[in-house]
Amino acid sequence: MEKQTTTKSSRNDAVALLTADHKLVQQLFKDFEKLHKKEGMEDQKQEIVSQLCTELSIHAQVEEEIFYPAVRQAIKDDDLMDEAVVEHAGVKDLVSQLQSMQPGDQYYDAKVTVLAEEVTHHVQEEQEKMFVKAKRAKLDLQDLAVKIQQRKEELQAEMSATVVG
Repeated sequence: MEKQTTTKSSRNDAVALLTADHKLVQQLFKDFEKLHKKEGMEDQKQEIVSQLCTELSIHAQVEEEIFYPAVRQAIKDDDLMDEAVVEHAGVKDLVSQLQSMQPGDQYYDAKVTVLAEEVTHHVQEEQEKMFVKAKRAKLDLQDLAVKIQQRKEELQAEMSATVVG
């Protein structure tokens, strides 16, 4: 059962759209944590981690393709933007590892825990620094939201086709 990644009200502003993604992913990490020590929950863990990997992959891609270039140009803070890209690389590496693993594999739960920690740090930096600067820079956040939402839908369709095909 796939959860909606956005609500209609959040589609009006890129920051709100990306923040909604952050909330969804944080909830998925909490859902995983509830299953962490329980026996016989491998299928549920796998489902949560699969959705986490999909959500994180799509989110990172739309940020890197659409949001980050616009913000980088508007705020002129290369250090902040470079750190965000490097943090994405770390997240993508863990996502890739988890996609080739199964619950019960050595380090599976530990990798999800470390992924949660890395994502939590990244989200905090984005929301407290980058998003604030993006709003101050008077970026057209509505236009960016439209582009991000369109790209997310394309990527979701591609991923669905890959899973089905």
